[in-house]
Amino acid sequence: MNEASQWIAVWAAGLFSGAALYVSLVEHPARMQCGTVLAVTEFGPSYKRAALMQSILALLGSMGALVAWLAGDGPFWAVGGLLLLFSVPFTLIVIRPTNRRLLDPGLDRSSPEADRLLTRWGRLHWARTAVSLASFGAFVLGLRAGP
Repeated sequence: MNEASQWIAVWAAGLFSGAALYVSLVEHPARMQCGTVLAVTEFGPSYKRAALMQSILALLGSMGALVAWLAGDGPFWAVGGLLLLFSVPFTLIVIRPTNRRLLDPGLDRSSPEADRLLTRWGRLHWARTAVSLASFGAFVLGLRAGP
């Protein structure tokens, strides 16, 4: 059970941070190169697909880490689990207002505001990417450290 919890945490954090890194390094910069109108248009479908996947991965990884930590597997699991779990309230409290505005049908997609929102979203997403990578790193260290 303990080893399974560890691997669930590592798997979920690895997928979460890998997807977040891809979006930050590849998808969002490419989206921005296509111009504001197309970037805002593409943001909606991309966001809707990613939101469900990322929230499930964050919760699964955090739960796996919590189980591993409670079973006595050391502080890396607690730290990594808290970091990964932190992505949920960070998204809901900090990123969500930007998401909502970008998804608002009344937003003028060619406006300077739309460009500012996309730029802000990219910076916020980088913060979430960094936290998820730190979580994944903590889990890898936890595997190396052993119980």
